[in-house]
Amino acid sequence: MSTLATEPVAQHVSFDTDNMWVEFADGRKLAVPLAYFPRLLHATPKQRKAYTISGGGTGLHWDKIDEDICVRTLLMGVGDRTKNRSKTARGHSKLAS
Repeated sequence: MSTLATEPVAQHVSFDTDNMWVEFADGRKLAVPLAYFPRLLHATPKQRKAYTISGGGTGLHWDKIDEDICVRTLLMGVGDRTKNRSKTARGHSKLAS
């Protein structure tokens, strides 16, 4: 059974020094540590502001830094899942060379 009664819909994203803030259509506001998303952590303020909300509010996208975030996973506490895949890919390339 899902703990989410309806699909979460993002309306706005903002940032402070340590967090990304996502405002939802139902009035909730969620702070997510930037450390969860290294691309956002290392992005400039201008790059962070250059986001688009996709899928009617179900996704967040930053084209210049190649970051895509599913809004639903934010509510489940899931951060960047590409780190482990990147390490694995680098390990395989070392073995192949």
